[in-house]
Amino acid sequence: MRSAEALESRLTPKQLKGQEAEDAALAFLLSSGCTFIGRNVRVSRLEIDLIVRDGPVVAVVEVRHRGPGSWVLPLTSVDAKKRLRIRRAGESLWRSVFKKDASLERMRFDIVSVRTTEDGSTEIEHVRAAF
Repeated sequence: MRSAEALESRLTPKQLKGQEAEDAALAFLLSSGCTFIGRNVRVSRLEIDLIVRDGPVVAVVEVRHRGPGSWVLPLTSVDAKKRLRIRRAGESLWRSVFKKDASLERMRFDIVSVRTTEDGSTEIEHVRAAF
């Protein structure tokens, strides 16, 4: 088994930024009272960034990051094709895993926007039931 440091050293700068954004998004969600279920969950050829539980609801979370020079805001970068792929992955997970859990009522699809500002600070925005 490889160490986390060895795996991180293979990541591109863009992948490292994405991983940092997911870390920030997860910390934000946990501080909001959510419970961690999974990260980078593969469903066939699809991948879900984060899965958390918010009371009786399972939230499939797409994390989007943009830096200070970006022309597009993170929230607007989730296009119809991406939403469809995330929804398909979530629906598949619901049928195969979560539907069996009587304590869960439903699934929702959220977006967490992580934006790095010019001064290096991080702004996080969470949109529940974004699509």
